[in-house]
Amino acid sequence: MHVLAGRKMNREQFFEKLATLDEERINKALWTLYWRGSAQIRERIEAELDPGERDRRRTVATETVAAATVLDEIREFAALARSGAYLGGDRRVTPKERTRWRFTFKQLASDALASLGTDDVDAAAAAVAELIDLACEMRGYEYFRSEDPIEAARFVVSDAVAVMWATIRDRHGFAFFAEHAAPQLIAWESEFGWTRSGFGRVADQETPLGDVITKMLPATDMWITFADRYLDALDRLVDTASSTASTRHRGYPADRSRRDRADNLADWNLALLDRLFGSEAEDRLDHLATHPAFDGPERTFLQAHLARRRSDVDTARALVQKCLTQLPGHQGFLAFATEIGAQTPERSGRR
Repeated sequence: MHVLAGRKMNREQFFEKLATLDEERINKALWTLYWRGSAQIRERIEAELDPGERDRRRTVATETVAAATVLDEIREFAALARSGAYLGGDRRVTPKERTRWRFTFKQLASDALASLGTDDVDAAAAAVAELIDLACEMRGYEYFRSEDPIEAARFVVSDAVAVMWATIRDRHGFAFFAEHAAPQLIAWESEFGWTRSGFGRVADQETPLGDVITKMLPATDMWITFADRYLDALDRLVDTASSTASTRHRGYPADRSRRDRADNLADWNLALLDRLFGSEAEDRLDHLATHPAFDGPERTFLQAHLARRRSDVDTARALVQKCLTQLPGHQGFLAFATEIGAQTPERSGRR
């Protein structure tokens, strides 16, 4: 076999050549490559010679990310973004930094997620949560000069949430996880994802947070525990909102916020109904289906499902017809109405 100088051998050619060398010549060739090669090559060879050292290096690299420091940096970045500093006219952020905001965001996200592997899990989780709060706001508010900031930052909200929740559960246990994750689910879930367009590389990777939670609840008692924490969080939300008007989200009317919340959590609420109906915790569904934290046709649709499960088909039909009066083209409402024999608006069939 003849290999032309300067032409890279393929795998078969390389191993065919290697087979002709004795152990001494192989060791000599490897030593020459190690001694004269780049730092990256030396690290690759050392990793193969001592896998334990490779794992130790990864651990050291992770521990160098100080969670408290990352939390401070993210809070500062978020405060500047919310103040409009990255849009211009603020000397705290240079023109160069304004154009490179997405790289800063990416680095902070990477550091925050890496810090979850350190001992300071609480500070790390707070750092990730702060960044997710900002990401959720970025969908609707102009903090940066970008048509779709989440897509530009390549930040998959659901992936970050999944890593954070799994870390909290593994470190502090399920009860602690449920207490903290339930209000975050309410605050962060988004019906159409977290990008503005709903299309693109990031949008394709997004997963509903309800699906993330579902994978973390393998047993019925876990569903009941999480449902209780979820209802507690909804109760606190209503109590707080009723005590002060300042809790309304960015000036939204209260009924609009409740309707948006019902839309965002519609699939999750139906998943709860599926899991809890017929269980010892079925009574939670009555509270959920009439909860004042929700409003609009999706809450009515949940009530229709619950009525149908209890064989009250007439009530279910009346409720889904009410839903279709508000959203006559909603495919989920139409499918359910057809399934239970409810009358549908004529115009809805032409959409």
